[in-house]
Amino acid sequence: MKKLNVAVIYGGISSEHLVSRASANTIISNLSQEKYTVIPIYINKEGSWIMYDNYKDDLKDFKWEKIGVDVSLSVNQTQKGLLRLVRDKAKLISIDIVFPVLHGLNGEDGTIQGLFEFSGIPYVGCGVLSSAISMDKSFMRLVAKNVGLNQTEYLSFKANDFKKEPDKIVRLIKKEIDYPCFIKPCNGGSSIGIKKVHDKKELLEAIDLALHHDKKIMVEKAICGREFECAVLGDSFSGEINVSGVGEIKCEHEFYDYDAKYMDKSSYTVIPADLTKKAINTIRDYSSKIFQAVDGSGLARIDFFVEDGTNEVFFNEINTMPGFTSISMYPKLWEAEGISIGVLLDKLIDLGLKKGLGREQKIWKIEQ
Repeated sequence: MKKLNVAVIYGGISSEHLVSRASANTIISNLSQEKYTVIPIYINKEGSWIMYDNYKDDLKDFKWEKIGVDVSLSVNQTQKGLLRLVRDKAKLISIDIVFPVLHGLNGEDGTIQGLFEFSGIPYVGCGVLSSAISMDKSFMRLVAKNVGLNQTEYLSFKANDFKKEPDKIVRLIKKEIDYPCFIKPCNGGSSIGIKKVHDKKELLEAIDLALHHDKKIMVEKAICGREFECAVLGDSFSGEINVSGVGEIKCEHEFYDYDAKYMDKSSYTVIPADLTKKAINTIRDYSSKIFQAVDGSGLARIDFFVEDGTNEVFFNEINTMPGFTSISMYPKLWEAEGISIGVLLDKLIDLGLKKGLGREQKIWKIEQ
């Protein structure tokens, strides 16, 4: 059986660069050597695309930028591959599918997905529109509202609005949301740039921090409760949607921020979550609904809050390229369902190939 050439693209210019590297290490280490020829492509923090053949010896040590070679994705749809640049000459490396392991800016906001579409190369994960909508928390809240998902009070504003009338926006937050509340960059992940605030002083500091990461800010009412996550695997167009069980995030921080996720060894996950059957069913139902609403494909992790005392479920957000680190919830949830990470990666690649084939068939029918 001919091996598939799988390009794993990771790194990137976003603030989640290190998380992407950790996720890629897990994925590359678990891709079957019998089924795939893995071609790792590292995007450094300046945006250069770098390839190195002997990656197995250097993926963790990271000597790539010193001894790797430059590559770029061919936008010629008849080529479907990478152009390896050596001594001013370009060699084409054919690609069967791309596995983008890029979190945050340019990775899960639809931009690199658009490049893959333009190049005609199949890829793992959600498409351009679903990625872009899911990345922007304010637009995502509108979609969630439209399909009837329960969510906390929120509002959003742009940097220019705050610059013009900061006092008006501060008063609006106090009136409409009140303290405590979360201040978040609208476009971002791994809880980077997010703060929970309890008064005006903390609010202004949190807005300043968030504006370093995005030009649009989301304000959300804080819920006194627990944090849960659910995983989706499938394709909303074919109707093949699988929803995992529910897992709970446990941490000693006030909320599950970047340090709690990746630095604090005391943070851990509980699978299956200790929740009422009603709450679990609501979380799984919401996960399926939001995945379908954004035209999801491949994978997504959906996050929730469950309020103490009432057990009321609140939708938080959808992540279209969840982490694959050693502590990440997405692969752990499927492992609890009896799907090993190797099998999970096979399924994701198969879904990406089917999505790419479906696109080509539609174009062919139109041309006929």
